[in-house]
Amino acid sequence: MNLDIQKASAAARAYAAGQMGCAAEVFSQEGTFFVTNKDEEAPFIKLIAMGKSVVVSASPELLPMVRGWMQGKSRDEIFEFPLVFGQTIHFIPDQKTFSAKPLVSGYSYHGLEGEDIKQLAGLQGCPNSLVFDGEGHTGTRMVFYAMKDGEVIGLAGAGQEAEGLWEMGVDVEPAYQNQGLASVLVSHLAEKIMERGIVPFYSASVTNIGSQSVAHRCGLMPCWVSTYSNVLREGYAYQGLLGPVCGKGAAGDA
Repeated sequence: MNLDIQKASAAARAYAAGQMGCAAEVFSQEGTFFVTNKDEEAPFIKLIAMGKSVVVSASPELLPMVRGWMQGKSRDEIFEFPLVFGQTIHFIPDQKTFSAKPLVSGYSYHGLEGEDIKQLAGLQGCPNSLVFDGEGHTGTRMVFYAMKDGEVIGLAGAGQEAEGLWEMGVDVEPAYQNQGLASVLVSHLAEKIMERGIVPFYSASVTNIGSQSVAHRCGLMPCWVSTYSNVLREGYAYQGLLGPVCGKGAAGDA
């Protein structure tokens, strides 16, 4: 199943624009663009690099300071800004290299969509691909999974992130990793999504080489990079080190 790369790129631009509060056309241009974002909960700072553009989106009270520090900086320097952390690479199928990988022998394979996914309610160990809430609901729209001896040992799932754009994730039990199973599950799921005229994408942290390898083995190509969050938000792991930056003392201070 071939994917129209123009359609895929347009869907990615529209999705990124929705996150950043800017026009999708910005991601087709060259340069650094600063956007005031009143929709996201403050304090908000997010960076996205796509093509030759870098978009910096921030809460109104933060944007002047952010712009002052980043103006004139290179893309790499912008992504080193100390108030943001976590970088994620987002992949889409490459027209030239994508293919559904041959099924690994020794397992049975199954696919579910929509309400049928509730058959898997109660399944544990799939934080990246299938999670149910306390009432048995899930945002996952489609799954492709492998079983052995009556147990699910690997599962790829996808949920809608925007109109015509679904994000995929995968989980494989530790005992069955390093056999190529994750690539099999993701590639077959991607193929089934594309058969419905929907663009699939897959995300991996820049520090997660294993996850990036899954993307490459499936024939997925990097499309954009985004930051995860910022250090001004509650819950930052090293908030106690920030002191005056966050307006708080070190951990343990009254």
